[in-house]
Amino acid sequence: MAVSGLIMIGYLLAHMYGNLKVFSGAEAFNNYAHHLRTLGEPILPYSGALWIIRVVLIASVLVHAYAAFKLWARANHARGGAKRYQTTKTKLGVQRTYASFTLRWGGVIILLFVVYHLLHLTWNTIHPGGAAAEPYQRLVNGFQIWWVVLSYTAAVIAVGFHLRHGIWSALTTLGANTSRMARRRLNGLAHLVAGVVTIGFLLPPYSVVFGWVS
Repeated sequence: MAVSGLIMIGYLLAHMYGNLKVFSGAEAFNNYAHHLRTLGEPILPYSGALWIIRVVLIASVLVHAYAAFKLWARANHARGGAKRYQTTKTKLGVQRTYASFTLRWGGVIILLFVVYHLLHLTWNTIHPGGAAAEPYQRLVNGFQIWWVVLSYTAAVIAVGFHLRHGIWSALTTLGANTSRMARRRLNGLAHLVAGVVTIGFLLPPYSVVFGWVS
């Protein structure tokens, strides 16, 4: 679960960087989208590298979901009916952060949004704001619609919470949580990456909303 999660985090950072190309203008953004399909030519066929990335991502998502289900089932069995993270230090008797509490449902929300996101901006199947052949215009048209921006915001915030807890858990699983100082650094890193990804993904839609990108 940790390794598959880190693969997806790497993809998110690369995807966020690509999205920020929108601030370089229509030509730069469209060229970036086209370059993703010609990456690796002539060694690879057209869209070959993109399909390799897609296969790795799909495999990571499936492994991540399977691992999440197995860990959930094993944890329930191990607790024997007790509450999650039982403790006497909180009023509810449960030790948890909001990010950890919403991790499972956040994953479901993210998965549903990814399907919608692909239908809109990748496959050009649905056209909120109007159909457009060029990726840049599709993005701008879509983010002029309030409910598109609202759904995008909700999904990105879910990603942020997921990353906040997921990064800490993944690196702890891989042996990085070895001391109190290491724990503080892991928490700082988790907050930093979650914040950068959340802000980075929300910049394009709100730049369209406020007229900074048109």
